[in-house]
Amino acid sequence: MTQADTIARPTGQKIEHVDVLIVGAGISGVGSAYHLLDQAPDKSFAVLEAYETFGGTWHMHTYPGVRSDSDLYTFGYRFKPWVGAPIASSAEIKKYMGEVITEHGLDKYIRYSHKITKASWSSLESRWTVDVTRSDTNESFQMTASFLWMCQGYYKHSEGYTPEWPGMDSYKGRIVHPQTWPKDLDYTGKKVLVIGSGATAATIVPAIAADAEHVTVLQRSPTFFVPGRNANELADTLRQLEISDEWIHEIVRRKTLFDQQQVTKMAVEYPDLVRDTLLDGIRPLLPEGYDIGKHFTPKYRPWQQRIAFVPDGDLFAGIKSGKASMVTDEIETFTATGVRTKGGENLEADIVVTATGFHLSVLGDIPFDLDGTPVNWADTVTYRGMMFTGIPNLAWVFGYFRASWTLRVDIMGDFIARLFKNMEAKGAKVVTPTLRAEDADMKIGPWMDPDNFNPNYLVRSQHLMPKSGTKSEWQHNQDYWVEKDILPTADLNDGCLKYS
Repeated sequence: MTQADTIARPTGQKIEHVDVLIVGAGISGVGSAYHLLDQAPDKSFAVLEAYETFGGTWHMHTYPGVRSDSDLYTFGYRFKPWVGAPIASSAEIKKYMGEVITEHGLDKYIRYSHKITKASWSSLESRWTVDVTRSDTNESFQMTASFLWMCQGYYKHSEGYTPEWPGMDSYKGRIVHPQTWPKDLDYTGKKVLVIGSGATAATIVPAIAADAEHVTVLQRSPTFFVPGRNANELADTLRQLEISDEWIHEIVRRKTLFDQQQVTKMAVEYPDLVRDTLLDGIRPLLPEGYDIGKHFTPKYRPWQQRIAFVPDGDLFAGIKSGKASMVTDEIETFTATGVRTKGGENLEADIVVTATGFHLSVLGDIPFDLDGTPVNWADTVTYRGMMFTGIPNLAWVFGYFRASWTLRVDIMGDFIARLFKNMEAKGAKVVTPTLRAEDADMKIGPWMDPDNFNPNYLVRSQHLMPKSGTKSEWQHNQDYWVEKDILPTADLNDGCLKYS
């Protein structure tokens, strides 16, 4: 089939059918659409996006200073050179994504304000039926697809995670979460308390410190940070030599990935050395005698959670100037005027910002069923972190935590295109990950080994996620430097995938 077609239902309703339905027009969906068009041009497809425009995270996040926490030479797609500073604002990233859409004619495939409310697989028809609601017209209808390519992300966009602390009802100020930042919030001349110390807090604090009276960061436990210039000397040198943007992108991308691999390896093999190096990097940026041990030394080893990059050391500049301060303690209770910590400190605040993370969303929280039987993702085992046992013709883009998310978008684009070709060669319409006889005694565990990577949002909701096995085929190992070599040559006929 090369064109979208329609099939007749008993009611007479015409339902549009496509070979591939991509869900989401964020960084994953746009990249996946490019790879599908480039590597499987015979496939008809559509991209359904729930919001009124593309961008996903970069459209929804509007808090002050919002920017990438990965360098754009690796967060950008491999096929589209990045020509700006390594750390980019949301506006710059959306501009880059918009260029990809325009340059490759992807706009004619993307349908905005289309939200999927249900997905059902029919074994008889070998296809998915999705229920769709248009938020712009309130119209509801169905579409069918032979394959679902899920690119809707991994957290709920509608609300961030804010713990329930004692006394919150008594607080007279305003509590906001960065994920739903109010347009009318005025922090000028105000005392602001930011709860949390991850990449989001590290972005917000320097963005508002100059205008606020004072910004206090309250953290339960510290985060590793690495400061650096928001520039890439190698890229700048290559530009001086008038090397083409395509070559610069590829060279800098490879150099950055090589350096990241070395740091990640060192963090596992020599965690104390990496810890000391990270702390030595921030020490000169802080006031003399500052208690780095208390405020900037996590209990976990480097890269067990993300290391937050601080461009030009802007977070530490705020602390050094006195406009921002760190408090490492836990909340005992909210008060009418702020927060009292378990250590007995009263932190007054006109505004409280809860930079406390996400609600994990598994496959967009869309209800799925197979021939009428609801799917419980926690009952499935992942195939290479992208497909799931017993679930036919479906893949979920779940990127890397230690490396740029988009790297996996590119790798999976190659993999799925190769999978489609393998299905065509076999004359198969359906592909379903299935545990083999030799996997019967394999130990089954959580999606992510907490000793490997343990951010709070994942730990809180991991029971909702698919499971992993002890064999590499049945894991999402989060290691780009392994997957970049394994996935392009992975045997698609080793028995893990059942074709019919």
